[in-house]
Amino acid sequence: MADAPRMPIESGVPEMEPYLHPVLKKNYGAWSWHDRPRPGVLHHVAKSGDQVWTVRAGTQRQMDVYTIRKLMDIADEFAEGYVRFTIRSNIEFMVSEESKVQPLIDKLESEGFPIGGTGNSVSMISHTQGWLHCDIPGTDASGAVKALMDDLYEEFTKEEMPNRVRITTSCCQINCGGQGDIAINIQHTKPPKINHDQVANVCERPAVVARCPVAAIRPAMVNGKPSLEVDEKKCICCGACFPPCPPMQINDPEHSKFAIWVGGKNSNARSKPTFHKLVASGVPNNPPRWPEVSEIVLKILKTYKEDAKAWERIGEWAERIGWPRFFEKTGLPFTKYHIDNWRGGRANLNASAHIRF
Repeated sequence: MADAPRMPIESGVPEMEPYLHPVLKKNYGAWSWHDRPRPGVLHHVAKSGDQVWTVRAGTQRQMDVYTIRKLMDIADEFAEGYVRFTIRSNIEFMVSEESKVQPLIDKLESEGFPIGGTGNSVSMISHTQGWLHCDIPGTDASGAVKALMDDLYEEFTKEEMPNRVRITTSCCQINCGGQGDIAINIQHTKPPKINHDQVANVCERPAVVARCPVAAIRPAMVNGKPSLEVDEKKCICCGACFPPCPPMQINDPEHSKFAIWVGGKNSNARSKPTFHKLVASGVPNNPPRWPEVSEIVLKILKTYKEDAKAWERIGEWAERIGWPRFFEKTGLPFTKYHIDNWRGGRANLNASAHIRF
């Protein structure tokens, strides 16, 4: 009699074992070696002699049901019915026979899904939800990613960078996109404009006061109505007050700008993890193609590709040549906004995830 099916766990991360390709399940934790036959294709050989090929394709993060069904149909017809999504919204198809790799690649490319994102390439940009879901966005993160990846298509499909390049995009300074070799996010440059007539009707004032990370908001009476006021000398223009209180409008077509940061790294390979550093601010939030953002990112990547040593990440390259030389080589202007005058930072927490005052 067959074993009773394992019931799903309704809390936390789902159990992955039922969804593994049979070769992966059989040889879990028992691999001998692996290589990359070409960009976008991984080849793993188990100690048992079993082999599996993984084809990685790029997708948009926010997909409609028809696109998902198309990908699943491709998996059923060409890839033995097994797929997985990466944290960067790439999709991987596993096959147990090398003869199935090229037909799978041909089908994916014919449907508009590029093959790549492995090795020393520019992988898919991780980004936040933007206007689709988030309650605090300053721009359309997914739109900026689409425009930028159109310009980086060749770098996704090839492995010609000195090392892997991870780019993140966030639609506010909370930076949910995370650390990256290049991080792109929105900076609000003016404190919120308050509609005092609406605050008492819409906002729970104690919650708004508590939400501010620098205690810049306090209750006030304005025109005889309960409202709020902002200490503009304290305000860091983060936008955290807007979700619990929409009358505190901070998004502005003129004063909400892009900022670009460089050198973030989560890995401890070859060097310790690092925070990224500001290299461009006040970049226009100019939908739908954001050409000014693309121009700066492409300039940084071109200089890095030409000047860095093999296996240097962007932050390691910048630290080796020095940040003054980084600005010289990339042609980016150095302004007063690049000077860190936050005394509590202690040299940006020593520029490392290993905090050691």
